[in-house]
Amino acid sequence: MIDEIDAKILQILQTDGRISNVDIARTLGMAPSGVLARRRRLEREGIIQGYEARVDPRPLGLGLMTFIQVKTDEPVGQTGAGREMAALSEIQEVHFIAGEFNYLLKARVTGTDGLTRLLERMGAISTVRDTRTTLVLDTIKEGLALGFGEPGTRPQGSRRKSSGTQD
Repeated sequence: MIDEIDAKILQILQTDGRISNVDIARTLGMAPSGVLARRRRLEREGIIQGYEARVDPRPLGLGLMTFIQVKTDEPVGQTGAGREMAALSEIQEVHFIAGEFNYLLKARVTGTDGLTRLLERMGAISTVRDTRTTLVLDTIKEGLALGFGEPGTRPQGSRRKSSGTQD
């Protein structure tokens, strides 16, 4: 479980993963050693899963973002095709979903030629039966930051520092 201070540390880190413990401590009015201890605990508990650089795909020639729904004939609950698709370099996200399709993928490709090549490689996976592709025209918001620190979005079971009670 996280408390209010943990939540504030996580909010800061989601904005700037390279910020120093000293700067976080200064912002929160606490000792850097306290920030370090909390940060290490959040990492150890798997709440902080890692730190990554956000890279603009356009200068790398990957200007076309697509979402691809994939239907397979895998037995219920099997995700082998999803793991195969996750190994394709253009695929950024693979979600096993409920509904008419089995998977929802997010991909970045060079253009329609790159998309065609990706769909051909996906079609070579033995259990893939159908795809539905949506091209992204413009992105309004994209990111990994969670809004749990905002009013009304506190996670279930998180502690409030001031009262010490459970939500």
